[in-house]
Amino acid sequence: MIEGFEIGHHTADGEGWLTGTTVVVARDSAVGGVDVRGGGPGTRETDLLDPTTAIDRVHAVVLTGGSAYGLAAANGVMAGLEAAGIGWPVGPERHQVVPIVPAAVIFDLGRGGVFGNRPTDDFGMLALAAATREQPETGSIGAGTGAVCGGIKGGFGYAEKELESGVSVAAAVVVNAAGSPVNPESGRLWADWLRLLATPSDAEREVLATTYARGQRTVATTIGVVLTDAILTKAQASKIAAVAHDGMARAVRPVHSMFDGDTVFCLASSRRPLADDQIRSLFAFNALLAAAADVFADACLDGIVSATGRGSWKSYTELAPSVVG
Repeated sequence: MIEGFEIGHHTADGEGWLTGTTVVVARDSAVGGVDVRGGGPGTRETDLLDPTTAIDRVHAVVLTGGSAYGLAAANGVMAGLEAAGIGWPVGPERHQVVPIVPAAVIFDLGRGGVFGNRPTDDFGMLALAAATREQPETGSIGAGTGAVCGGIKGGFGYAEKELESGVSVAAAVVVNAAGSPVNPESGRLWADWLRLLATPSDAEREVLATTYARGQRTVATTIGVVLTDAILTKAQASKIAAVAHDGMARAVRPVHSMFDGDTVFCLASSRRPLADDQIRSLFAFNALLAAAADVFADACLDGIVSATGRGSWKSYTELAPSVVG
């Protein structure tokens, strides 16, 4: 896990429920940025992350199911952080704080069988209580519980890497898209750019192609957070969020449709300088941009491969078991 961050999930899976909430916590605060490109976003506090606004620190980002209703989960995270005295100070007393908690939602309404079963304040509170510095569990968990991508089961994915500069970057992503993660001709996952998985058999490709055709009409959204320990400005954090969409475009096709609310945040815990002078910092930042796109695509791959089927939605590994041996 990137230094300065924790991730926690709360999952509601079964008896009419198929949804959940994931929170990325920066208890010591982090510089935040965001880039929203989908035609149907559901978000909170994204305007506050514009480089021209006054607040430059974020205390948590909420990724959640429930469509616009699910934004209520951020209230629970705010309440938990306030109780711990974590937030933007607005008075002389320790408890006089306002936690800065941006959020984004996916559409998963009714996927568990009951339309009214969606995340509430309690989901955010429970996800915050579960937050840990350990590597997060991935798949059909947290905000990825009800995720569906191109007719197959989506999920929550995570990936990270360390650059030559010593700076680390990671992505926590909920893959829930109107587009497909699968190349319909080969049956391979678009995000498997490193060729980590085997090629599906001919029979599996036929099944995947049928699933692709069936899954093209859905309301969706892929959302995520890029994390880094680099020292960044708000403008730089927003640029990283923007370039991370390139990784999304590698993993899902098409992206940014009118039926998606594709939103990417960036949080920088400001633990490591990019370099020791301006020129080297520029090149190091450019390398960080490229790495952000890479880890975002890798996190999308993880979210699809680690997902498990629910209801009528089969997972990729269930439809093409030969790819994992």
